[in-house]
Amino acid sequence: MTRFRAFRIHDDDAGYRAGIEEIDADALTPGEVLVKVAYSSVNYKDALAGTGKGRILRRHPLNGGIDLAGHVVASTDPAFREGDAVLCTGSGLSETRDGGYAEYARLDARWTIPLPPGLSLRESMFLGTAGFTAALALLHMQDNRQTPALGPVAVTGASGGVGQLAIDIFSRAGYEVHAISGKADHFDHLKSLGAAACIDRHALVFSGKPMDSARFGGALDNVGGAMLAGLLPLVAPYGNVAICGNAGGIGFESTVMPFIIRGVNLLGVASAGTARDIRDRVWRHLAGDWRPRHLERIATREVTLDGLPGVFARMLAGDSFGRTVVRVAGG
Repeated sequence: MTRFRAFRIHDDDAGYRAGIEEIDADALTPGEVLVKVAYSSVNYKDALAGTGKGRILRRHPLNGGIDLAGHVVASTDPAFREGDAVLCTGSGLSETRDGGYAEYARLDARWTIPLPPGLSLRESMFLGTAGFTAALALLHMQDNRQTPALGPVAVTGASGGVGQLAIDIFSRAGYEVHAISGKADHFDHLKSLGAAACIDRHALVFSGKPMDSARFGGALDNVGGAMLAGLLPLVAPYGNVAICGNAGGIGFESTVMPFIIRGVNLLGVASAGTARDIRDRVWRHLAGDWRPRHLERIATREVTLDGLPGVFARMLAGDSFGRTVVRVAGG
C-alpha cells in the first residue's frame, strides 16, 4: 500500500501538535479489518483532541477522529469481506487507537458495524457519535419503560449536534419534544426538526423546591449542572432523565425526593464503550424506525481533512452550528 494522508496528533518532548502527515499502513494500530475511509465527522471531543485543549488521547501518536465510515479493503475476520460498507463510532478511536481522520484505518472486528440498509456512508456520519448517543439515550429510556404517554421529553442543549439529532429522533419515535436552548435565534430551526415547543434557557426559572408540578415525562440532558438539578423536580412519576453531557458543569445539587417519591430515574449514557449487541440495536433503529427525517438540514457543512483546524477553532469558540461531515476519500 502506498503512503496516505492522515490528521495525526502527537504529544512528546517536542510538545503537543497535530496536522496532516503522510504515513503508511504499518503505522496504524492493529486490527482485523482494514478500511478505506470515506467519511468521518467532527464532535466536540475531536476538537479538544485536535487542538490539545483536552487530554483525550491515552497514547501518542494517533490519528484523530472518533467516527468513521468506509469500505473494507482486507480482513482477517471472516465476518467481513473486501468491499463491505462499514462504520465505527467511539470504541477507542482517537483515544487508544487510530481514528477516522485518515484515508485508511484498522478496526477491531468486535466494534466494526456493517452499514445498515437505509443509510449511506455519508448519512451514517451525519449521525456519527452524536446521533448514536441520542438514540442510545432513547433506547435506555424505553428499556426503562419510557413512553410518549408519560408526557413531553425535554431536550437540553438542543442547538448542539446531539440536541438537534435527539429532537429529530425522539419526535420520529412518537414523542412530543420540548427543546431547551440559550440560542433563541435557532428556535425556528429546532421546530422545523420536530420540536413541539422551544424554551429559552435564559428565561427558564426553577423554583428550587425538592419537587414541583410535573412538566416533563422525561428528558435528555446535554448540560448537567444547574440545568439537571432544575429538571429533576419537574419530571413526572416514573419518567427517565438520560444524561450525556456536562456543558453546564460536572456537579449538581439535588435531593432524593424525585427518586423516592416519584420514582424518577437518572440514566447515564456513555456511548464510547457501548456493548456490541446494544450498538447493533441502536444502528438498526437509526436506519429504520428512528431514522431522522432532516439529516441534510442538521449536517450544515462538509470539509476535507485540510479544513479540520478551522472547524475545531469555531467549535471551541462556540461559533459552530449543526453537524460537520468530513469527506476523507469520497463516498
